[in-house]
Amino acid sequence: MTKKVGLIVNPVAGMGGRVGLKGSDGPDILQRALSLGAVPESPGRTKEALKRLKPIGKDIDMLTWSGAMGEEEALSAGFVPRVIGSAAQKISTPEDTENAAHRLADLGVDLLLFAGGDGTARNICHAVGDSVPVLGIPAGVKIHSAVYATCPANAGLLALKFLNRKGKRHLRDAEVMDIDEDAFRDNRISARLYGYLRVPYDRLLVQSAKAGSHSNDAIAMDDIASDIIHNMTDDHLYVIGSGTTTRALMDKLGLPNTLLGIDAVYRKKPMGSDLSEARLLNLLTARKGKIVVTVIGGQGHVFGRGNQHSPRVLRRVGKENIIVAATEDKILGLKGQPLLVDTGDPEIDAMLCGYTKVVVGLHKRLAYRIAR
Repeated sequence: MTKKVGLIVNPVAGMGGRVGLKGSDGPDILQRALSLGAVPESPGRTKEALKRLKPIGKDIDMLTWSGAMGEEEALSAGFVPRVIGSAAQKISTPEDTENAAHRLADLGVDLLLFAGGDGTARNICHAVGDSVPVLGIPAGVKIHSAVYATCPANAGLLALKFLNRKGKRHLRDAEVMDIDEDAFRDNRISARLYGYLRVPYDRLLVQSAKAGSHSNDAIAMDDIASDIIHNMTDDHLYVIGSGTTTRALMDKLGLPNTLLGIDAVYRKKPMGSDLSEARLLNLLTARKGKIVVTVIGGQGHVFGRGNQHSPRVLRRVGKENIIVAATEDKILGLKGQPLLVDTGDPEIDAMLCGYTKVVVGLHKRLAYRIAR
């Protein structure tokens, strides 16, 4: 039986991440990202998801928007889509995303696949509400919403399972989080629950909404900071990722911290704040490096959500020089599910997989598995 699959791609999603802009919402930010050398992330990630649908390709009627909003990605993945609309301008807008979602819902798609970040999820939610099953392909910088698969490949696998399933399909109401990008760039997290989408569910394939830190984590984070500082050497440049756990480290060093960006420390002195991929690679040219990252609460991601380290930086540093830090409560909150990586580079993801030591306190570590 033929299944109707709607496809919407936000072609500019994720472009601000590697150039240090923490997002790509708005034409001014997009132009700035392009001027800094940003390249589209969502087309490749969409293709990665669609490849998993090829086993039932002959039974899929794929409906999409023209050009980079879905047509190009579908064709590159081997599908022959039906193009039912086009963007009003050369560069698509949130209004184009909402118009496409409205139209696809009216046509009665069995599943609406979309690629983007939290802003795109908000547009989809506004357009269709709970009227149609929806699944997000993660491609943005901010992906706090629970409507996304843990990585593009898993989006395709879950879509395949959902479309193949006979009888009642397992759907859940998943949170769409609304993040203020201006506050985000000013080192403040201003988030609210925007709404819910009906999402196919598999606990191993779909991420949870991001969980915040608890007030009783402060002592644990201070102990983690003390442990990392005690083991710092003068031979390495330390690349400090985003989050409250790493902020505790910078506070203990008495150094400024951008909270949501990437900073660098050498011999316990600041070497740069809110750094882009290009600036990090330049700093690492003459120095060995270590990366300090924390785990995204509730989701378990080490790289690919809040920590937007580029594959080139990760390759330069190497797995052996990555320090993962998280409170025990945050690890226990994962309920045995593995830590996750979604860098956009399958080779780097594979390099990072396996067991790693997680700093959970002063002279205290846990062995925990990282998976793709």
